[in-house]
Amino acid sequence: MDKHATKLIAASLGIATADARLVGAGSDAVGTGLTLPVVVKPAGGGSSNGVFVVADPGRVADAVERARVFGDPVLIEEYVTGREVDVAVFRDRHGALRIGATLEISVAPGDVFGATEKYDGSARFTVPAPIGDADEAGVRSAATRLYDALGCAGVARFDFFVTADGPVLNEVNTTPGMTELSQVPLMYAATGLDYTGLIAELLDAAHPRVQEGERGDERHSGVPNESGSAA
Repeated sequence: MDKHATKLIAASLGIATADARLVGAGSDAVGTGLTLPVVVKPAGGGSSNGVFVVADPGRVADAVERARVFGDPVLIEEYVTGREVDVAVFRDRHGALRIGATLEISVAPGDVFGATEKYDGSARFTVPAPIGDADEAGVRSAATRLYDALGCAGVARFDFFVTADGPVLNEVNTTPGMTELSQVPLMYAATGLDYTGLIAELLDAAHPRVQEGERGDERHSGVPNESGSAA
């Protein structure tokens, strides 16, 4: 999901995000006015590919070019100091929002949960996240409001930094990892919904959307429906 567009929608809902600048092709990455260190990443990237933490102003332009390999435009945002806490949301077949337990990601100080940390086993997950009631409520409220505001379908993962001033949205992932040891299944397992049950719930919720899409295709193609008339 486009990270810059997500920030704009979050801001319209009063949800805090890191100060950021969007750098398109041919734009100057120098003089953004942001406080160092900054995080440089492709606005539409995934799996933390092309994400760089930069503390030296002389290296920002180079980081932008390296991030651009993974997609353009590039987002430069201020580094947020806080605990990284995620939560997942999906709408079930009955129309109810199902929220997973919060999950805290622990990485080395000054680092980010990047592509390397995702797969080398150095990051630690704690479920549920040991945060206070106010921050827990803030994360869950922001995630559910964003789920509908962004028009999400299926499961989405909402990534936050919990700071001294409260939760700050990092980004939203609408195609999160779904292995049995990925974050989303771990969040729901902590609520009592195991991996098999989660997949079944997601399939049940998706089935009506797939059927409606097929009916829409038939209406546009003129394929006869079961009554024999053109749909």
